[in-house]
Amino acid sequence: MLLDTASLYFRAYFGVPESVKAPDGTPVNAVRGLLDFITRLVDDHAPGELVACMDADWRPQWRVDLIPSYKAHRVAEEVPAGSDVEEVPDTLSPQVPVIEAVLDALGVARVGVAGYEADDVIGTLTERAQGPVDIVTGDRDLYQLVDDARGVRVLYPVKGVGTLNVTDEAALREKYGVDGAGYADLALLRGDPSDGLPGVPGIGEKTASKLLAQYGDLAGIQAAAADPASGLTPAQRKRLLEATAYLAVAPKVVRVARDVPLPRFDPALPGEPADPAALEELSSRWGLGSSLRRTVEALANAHV
Repeated sequence: MLLDTASLYFRAYFGVPESVKAPDGTPVNAVRGLLDFITRLVDDHAPGELVACMDADWRPQWRVDLIPSYKAHRVAEEVPAGSDVEEVPDTLSPQVPVIEAVLDALGVARVGVAGYEADDVIGTLTERAQGPVDIVTGDRDLYQLVDDARGVRVLYPVKGVGTLNVTDEAALREKYGVDGAGYADLALLRGDPSDGLPGVPGIGEKTASKLLAQYGDLAGIQAAAADPASGLTPAQRKRLLEATAYLAVAPKVVRVARDVPLPRFDPALPGEPADPAALEELSSRWGLGSSLRRTVEALANAHV
């Protein structure tokens, strides 16, 4: 089981009241909410391996070099020009180091790689996996990794993690008309304002899905755009040809990396805390109480 950790703690932050605080009054709603997520996931799915994948670089320069607008609107307006500091809620940022320390003390593998997003770590781990993989994320970008033949699914939280949409290829075909391999092409054609991806003007999700069904993939669509005898409408051909420069770089930006140089780590689900003393100190300092106790119990029960 691979966790898109930032996606989950953002959801926890907005799903758990900010009135949930440490003894000193510091909000810990994201910390406790993420622990509750992990508890529920372990209780419900008992994965043999669990990896918390991290954004070591949420806006990698190599992606920005290709598409300068990539996540540009998320950069905090008040920071100096050229500084890529993600605009996050003021009371969330201080909770992230606490989350990292708690995961480490629990013994849950935590993996992030400089120059890459969590999506890229997830893509690489999925590529290397020898068995089924469940990816837990609220980010549709990772639908591109869905692969029935390899048992790769996305568990998409609808309400907390108590209700998860299990996304396999049948679900993707029903909703988007593509399989996992085709989802990245669909995404780059339609664009994604939340990621600063312009897409091809005039080609929305439904049109992109129809074009992929007709021509197979992005390369097939581009070949059709270059062929006056193809079945594209004049307007579609014009739009695609005008977007040639964007379509030349978009695949590298939109497709997750699958060859990230990962550090050594142990993905095994821990049966007991890696550092009980540190965990006790964190629990007391941040008032993690029942949330942390339930997580420790869930990890232990998964090994019974």
